[in-house]
Amino acid sequence: MRLTRAAVLTRSKATALDGVRRLNCWGSHLTDISVCQDLPNIEVITFSVNGISDLEPLNQCLNLRELYLRKNNIASLNELFYLKNLPRLRVLWLSENPCCGPDPHRYRMTVLRNLPSLQKLDNQAVTEEELSQALVDGEEIVAPPARRNVENSCLESTESSAAESTTETESELLNFSLEETNKIREELGMKPVSRDKFSSFSPRETDCNRKKRNNVLNAILLLMKELDVEGLEIIQQTVGRKLQAFRKKELHEE
Repeated sequence: MRLTRAAVLTRSKATALDGVRRLNCWGSHLTDISVCQDLPNIEVITFSVNGISDLEPLNQCLNLRELYLRKNNIASLNELFYLKNLPRLRVLWLSENPCCGPDPHRYRMTVLRNLPSLQKLDNQAVTEEELSQALVDGEEIVAPPARRNVENSCLESTESSAAESTTETESELLNFSLEETNKIREELGMKPVSRDKFSSFSPRETDCNRKKRNNVLNAILLLMKELDVEGLEIIQQTVGRKLQAFRKKELHEE
């Protein structure tokens, strides 16, 4: 699926592409993000849980500070070539992509060797010791990845990803949602929620409804960051009234 200009403007609430600062397309089945080359002022992008394999469209996002790409179809670390010239990139979440490979140390060292300005990689702070070690253990990327048979590989990766998603257990889905929610709460300066508090799903609730609820929750948390004090107070009052109504209903049912 291709990310369109209209979708970008709708999700970001902007009137023009050069006015887009934040974009959240988590879990949107995206494979084509070529529109990103027309987002010169974008600062934060959330593309986790999609089918993205090509990062070339991001090489023009010179104001990009945070990039979330967890669980996509990025096959080669050579895709980092397109991020090397982004001067403001400080946060990258790339885990659970094929490019991470079987050796976590080599993967992390290679990313840090090529993106030494990162302050956080895969939700883990980058240390000075790691940056020094990356010069020894990491592989320097000097060329973009080859694009041979890219259509076939994308199709296979998408089919594989779809097959994996249908076999996820209820426990895996819960971990997945909790991780994403706490990542967004961290961006907002909020404390992470515990598993006990987060796990309030009915055993009869379908996977589809669970995912829908978590997508709505993540969207709300992201939008809250854009609100001023007055807006947050309105949210607080509305939530308070709704919680009160729920409690009254529970008491009535008892």
